[in-house]
This record gives sequence, C-alpha cells and structure tokens, in this order.
Amino acid sequence: MRVIVIGAGVVGYTIAERLASEGQDVVVIEKDEKRVKEIKEALDVKVIQGNGSSPRVLKEAGIDEADMVIAVTDSDEVNMIACLIANTQTRIPKKIIRVRNPDYTGYKELFLGGPLGIDFNINPALVAAERILKIIHVPGATDVVDFSEGAIKLVGIRLGKESEVVGKRLRDLKELHPHNRVLIASIYRGMETIIPDGSETLEEGDHLFIVTVPEEIPKVLQLFGKREPAGRRVMIVGGGYIGSYIAGNLEKEDFLVKVIEKDEERCNYLAQVLEKSLILHGDGTDQELLKEEGIGDVDTFVSVTNDEEDNILISLLAKNLGAKRVIALVDKPEYVSLVSTIGVDVVVSPRLASVGSILQFIRRGKILSVTTLVEERVEVIETVAMETSDIVGRPIKEIKFPEGAIIGAVCKGERAMIPDGETVIDPGDKVVIFALRKAIPRVEKALMVKLEFF
Repeated sequence: MRVIVIGAGVVGYTIAERLASEGQDVVVIEKDEKRVKEIKEALDVKVIQGNGSSPRVLKEAGIDEADMVIAVTDSDEVNMIACLIANTQTRIPKKIIRVRNPDYTGYKELFLGGPLGIDFNINPALVAAERILKIIHVPGATDVVDFSEGAIKLVGIRLGKESEVVGKRLRDLKELHPHNRVLIASIYRGMETIIPDGSETLEEGDHLFIVTVPEEIPKVLQLFGKREPAGRRVMIVGGGYIGSYIAGNLEKEDFLVKVIEKDEERCNYLAQVLEKSLILHGDGTDQELLKEEGIGDVDTFVSVTNDEEDNILISLLAKNLGAKRVIALVDKPEYVSLVSTIGVDVVVSPRLASVGSILQFIRRGKILSVTTLVEERVEVIETVAMETSDIVGRPIKEIKFPEGAIIGAVCKGERAMIPDGETVIDPGDKVVIFALRKAIPRVEKALMVKLEFF
C-alpha cells in the first residue's frame, strides 16, 4: 500500500513511523527543512520538502498511484485543499484529514460525501475530550474505551497493594468473581507488556486493562481495590476547546465544575456559554488559588492547557494538594511514558487517539475501530467476523491464535459476552481482539482467510 502523509508533526510522524515499520510504502510531505532532515535520518520513508496543497508537490509524491492520503498539517486549509486536489484529479481509495476549527467541523457536508471526498475527519481535541469524559465517569480508572456501541467496556486500572487480587493467578479470579464476565486482556509491568494466560500472577503496581460489560463495572472496581465513591466535584485548568467541551457535558449531568483560565477574554466567553460551571480567572500553578477553591475536596482534577509541560506540573501540584485523581493532557511520546511513573494518575494523548483512528483504515478485514493503548504497545481491534475467517465455526480453544494476541470480547447481535474456551464465533459476530504490535500481521491473516483458502 502506498500512503502519502502530509504534515510531519506529532501525529503525521507517528503514523509514518508506524506504517513504515509494517512495510508500507510511505511518502511524507513536510514544508519545514529542519523537520525534513530529521525524518530522513530517523525513518525509512521517502520525504519531500514542500507545501502539501501544491499540485506539483503532490504529483512528485506520486498522488496518481497512492492508495491513501493522510493530511494532518497544522493548517486546516492546507489539509482540505490537498484532499480536494486528490479527489478531483485522482481516484485515491481513502482520504483522511485533520480539521480542528469548529467553524469547519460544524459543516459536515464539506467532508463525508462532500466535494472533498473525505472518508474520515480526525479531530484530536474532540477525541481526547470524549476519552477524558469517559474516564471521569469511572472512579479509579486510568482509561475507559467503549466497543460495540458501549455494550463492551475496556477499563484501565493500576493495581495497588490494597487489592485482594495481588498475588493471585488469573485462573483463580473465578473464585473472587464467580459470574466471570471479566477478562484481563493485557498487563503493563514496568517496561514489560503481557498478553496474559491463566497462569499469570498479578503483582502490585501492574497496570491492567480489563474487558467487561457495563453492569459489571462496580463489582470489577471493587474486586481490584478501587472502592472510592463516584465523586462529582471536578476542577479543570484550561478553558480552551477541550476544557469547555468537558465542562459543558459535565454540567448537564449535574457535576460540580470549576474551570480555571488565565486569559480574561476567554473567561468572559466561557461565562456566557457555560450555564452552571464556575469560571475562575487565574493561573493553574497558583497554589493559593487551588487551595482557596477547595482542591483537597476535588474528586477529579483535569489539566488541559495548550502547554503539556504545564499540564504535567499542574497535575502533580494538584495531586500533592489533595486531589483524589488527576488527569493531564500530554502528547510528546517521551513524556507519555514518563508521566505515569511520577504521580500523574491518568495521561490522555490526542496523538495516540488519532493514530488509532487512522489505523482502522489500514488494517485488513471488516474493521470497526482500532484503539492503541499505553505507548502504542498494544492494539485493540474491533472487527466483524467474516465467513472466510480462521476464527469462526469452532470453539476458541481450538483456534491456533497468534502468540501475543487474545480475543477479549464477542457480541452476538445485542448480546455481549466475555468468551471462554468453549465460545464459538459465528460469521457476523463483533469481536474485540488485543494484540501486541509484533502479532498484528498474523492477526490480520487470521481475520481474513481460513488456512484452507491458501
């Protein structure tokens, strides 16, 4: 597959690196000379310096032979023009664009099915805001992801010494949770990533990713030592698009929301558009302000300013001052891997969310969604089982599934289930699969065709 990536910022670079590592034919267009040099030294891709909206540059990149264009520059206009050119002059099967300006995203007719011929519009800020909202609703969670329209939940939890499961093997959890509608699909232990089997023993400090159904979440949280009540006091630092979106949604559910924003003009705007939230003009690094506003009583503290270094420092300060759970918006890969080890409870990365959204168009098979977990070490693939697939028609225990991958959930119509060895997947079932990066090619093969089809 030939993929043209326009814009080599954090999202564009990550996508180019990921696709190149999987053997795809990648061409990157980037206008910044210094950045072009860095990419040439770091990645095995073709790099062209120039404007991604230039017909000449797109022609040089091989637009006529491309299978996909991914336009993710910092300019919405450049991204749209690049896709317009690709749509009017070529027949590229897939076109993906990043547009962040609400003035554009409000006009859906411009995008899907419109003159730009866009297959998918990425809005990293919106994806990050939605992810944070889901996490806020589950006390003690480090991540929450929905599959099959919410019928299946993925919940991230860090295992503390207070949990009764520490020292237990996974196969022994049935005694503690007899209904067995829960599955630990992956474990992060230091720098090690584990797709576990029943013999794995849980340790204090493990970062677990657990698959379950919505009604089981309270029991799951209690089982893994997360007994804090679902508090409704939220403090947000940063009143930009993400902060205002989160506040607007929470106040509709009667959460008690305070928003701290240091730009006075933005504060005036927030006071007009938010009906119940308390808007405070100030600096999130001001300890006295945080104390005066009751930081010690806050159930969830969220830092979503435009400066990720500030988000990290502010979150650490809030945690030190008594906030029960802190969430920081962080995008630099080197920060994402560090922050959780120094006291920040939850890290949300718009970059990783965007990468997962794009990968669903790269993966082979009937893919519904792709989610990348902590530092992209694991992919969660939601797919529809095909009649020709190697995973249908027999009990899961008889499937020679690739090492480093596990089937985490199955939806048969409206019935969601956590599978066991006797579960049989039928054509048309929705299946949620966890896989290490090294296992992805073999998982794709299993999803496409039975062995006898070769």
